[in-house]
Amino acid sequence: MKHHVVLVGLSGSGKTVAGEGAAKLLNAPSIDIDRQIESVSGKPIAEIFAEGGEAAFRDAERAAVSKALDGEPAILAPGAGWAAEPGNLDVVTRNVFIIYLNTTPTEAARRLASATDRPLLEGDREAILRVQLAEREASYQQANAVIKTTGMAAREVADRVATLARKSAGW
Repeated sequence: MKHHVVLVGLSGSGKTVAGEGAAKLLNAPSIDIDRQIESVSGKPIAEIFAEGGEAAFRDAERAAVSKALDGEPAILAPGAGWAAEPGNLDVVTRNVFIIYLNTTPTEAARRLASATDRPLLEGDREAILRVQLAEREASYQQANAVIKTTGMAAREVADRVATLARKSAGW
């Protein structure tokens, strides 16, 4: 039986790009939760944050992940803070294989250098990512598997995600 694969990790760890690449290798759907939220709400993530704050975004994120998990098995890429929100990992542990894409804050900041759509990363990105990692690492470590993505090409990360999905998630 195929299980959903949920990718967790810092912004810039490769969740969206690796998820899309792995989904192609597995002939599976890829669901970027931020894009789902934008599609349903008709608003960019930054606008959701501006209007309702992080709490409104996290509510929308929780609903989008829940809806995705009710569908056919897929590769899901929720936001970087999703795994650390109380109760989120507890709800998805059955029929879900979680992979932590581990990268350093320095690498993540480098990958996100030109990103303009990250409301929680305004300012010194590397410093913010260090704080976020310290706050979220324990949640990320609850994953079923870890892939260290620092210095790794997106295609290699996607290959490793696909390999783990085949080996441990029934793909």
